[in-house]
Order: sequence, then C-alpha cells, then structure tokens
Amino acid sequence: MNAPILKATDLSKTFSFPQKIEILQNINLTVYPGDTVAIMGASGEGKTTLLHILGSLDKPNSGSVEILGKPANAKTRLHEIGFVFQNYNLLEDLSLLENVLLPAKIARMPTIEGSPIYKRATALLEKVNLIQRKDYPITLLSGGEKQRGALARAFINNPSLILADEPSGNLDHVSSKEVHNLLISMAKEEKKGLIVATHDLELARLCEKKWQLKEACLFPVNL
Repeated sequence: MNAPILKATDLSKTFSFPQKIEILQNINLTVYPGDTVAIMGASGEGKTTLLHILGSLDKPNSGSVEILGKPANAKTRLHEIGFVFQNYNLLEDLSLLENVLLPAKIARMPTIEGSPIYKRATALLEKVNLIQRKDYPITLLSGGEKQRGALARAFINNPSLILADEPSGNLDHVSSKEVHNLLISMAKEEKKGLIVATHDLELARLCEKKWQLKEACLFPVNL
C-alpha cells in the first residue's frame, strides 16, 4: 500500500473564551493518495477548525499532523496542500489567471508566460471551463465561476492534499453540482488526497469515505 499523504494522531482542541468548550477530542485520520473523504457535521461542530489544523492554519492543543511522513508546518502548507474556501478568497484587484498563479508566486516559482507553471495554470483553467475568462477581473465572474477558479488555484502547485471547506455553500444547485463533480474528478485524476468539510449530502455521497463530527468526536458513517 502507498504511504499516507496525511496522518493525524490524537488531535484535541479546546477553546477557552467566552467559555471553555472542547471542539475536537482525540481525532485520528489517515488519508492515502486518491482518497476522497467527506467530514460532515452541523454548524459549530468543528469541521472548519479540524480542516485548519490539518492544513497547519491552526494548532491543536495536543496531537500531531504529518504530511508525507513529516510534521505539518508552513512549508508543507505552501507546497503540499491546496485549499478551497466557501467564500472563494480570490483577490479582486487581480485577474482570474493572476489569482490562479498566486500560490506559485508565493512559493517563488517562475510564473512568466511560457513557464511550466503558467502552462499548468492555463491547463487547469481549461479543465474548469474558464480559459475564456482568464483575463477577467474577479468582480465580473459569477459565484460558480469564482469557485471553479478557486479549484484551479488549489491545484496549481501540484499539492498532495486538497482541503475544501464547504466548497459549494454559497452556490445554487446547478453550480454546486458542477463544482462537486470537478473537485472529485480532478482529485482522482491527479491522485490527490481530498478532504471535504460539508453538510451537503450530494457531495458527501461522491466521496469514498465519510465521517461524522459530533460532540468533538469523529465517527465513520454510511450514506
């Protein structure tokens, strides 16, 4: 069997303000190349907190996260993790193509026209059916187009792991279905590990593994 992309061991997280509350308790999760994983749960159960810890955007009170056998850190986050957020997080003063290329620029990769990463960006925009919009400012894109652009951005650095937080939470049903299918197919095609935090049962059913986060614990479920 392949080595895991992600291994989370005994993750716990407690918030102490305005009152002490345990959000995560001894969470264990292992993700292999090609795995598609849905984490479901009601609002406030800690899905976003868990994703942030897995992506090293936040730290647990105890426990550990390894990416490709090494402790997760800022460098791991930059090179091995792609993020998809509910609110897109695209910069409005940049074009769509510039937004897609931004993680590569931050990672100090050459992004000039004709470079390998530039070619990957245009190929990804082709895949999400947005190549004709590559020079558009973000303000001219629909919600579905923005999220498809965010998918391309998440894949630009060829990360091992994709973390998606309610990726269709702001979209209509048609746009949601398109984003769902693209996210799953792109992850499988490139053999990424994919973890999706969602309350959308349609998206959860597309994932091979399903977990329910409830009362700070993670339980396997069948849909």
